[in-house]
Amino acid sequence: MSHEDMTQTQEISEGKVEERPPQSAQQPRVRSKPLKIALLGVMAALVTVSTMLVQIPNPPTRGYINFGDALIFVSALIFGRTIGAFAGGVGSALADILSGYSYFAPFTLVIKGVEGLLAGMISNGKSWRRDILAVVVGGAEMIVGYFLAETFALGYGVLAALTEVPGNVSQILVGGLVGLLVAVAVRRRLILERW
Repeated sequence: MSHEDMTQTQEISEGKVEERPPQSAQQPRVRSKPLKIALLGVMAALVTVSTMLVQIPNPPTRGYINFGDALIFVSALIFGRTIGAFAGGVGSALADILSGYSYFAPFTLVIKGVEGLLAGMISNGKSWRRDILAVVVGGAEMIVGYFLAETFALGYGVLAALTEVPGNVSQILVGGLVGLLVAVAVRRRLILERW
């Protein structure tokens, strides 16, 4: 009998049974608090750097196209919704501030944070189909979020916001593909504790 089985048997005999979903339905999670805090910082920093490496300006919206989404998807697909949301929102907003696009930072914090959150919620760390769905849903939210922010909140109008849609689509296609490939490769080599 394994240590885990003995612990579960002891918990049952002591009346400490807690309902847990089946192992196959769980998303990989980081259980160690210091490790989780470190990953929050490291992944946010990687998103910031990857967002700043390639920036293609879009004059009609005063925004830019970048490839930081790859690291947002890596964060979310490997480590789940909390790290995905934090890395996506904080890392991308920090890149906006450091790159001189601070007027986008509040919108980026929310839009990219929700992108990482959705991707991390949908992915279960085991299924390619769920990972692809996670990228599609997170990517669609990002494209629609920036379109709405540029059209209404920033007041650039529909035509200006439409000029950024093709760039945002390419950002998701490239970022999603890279994110999926990296996540699968890392998962094969990384053992994460499960709750």
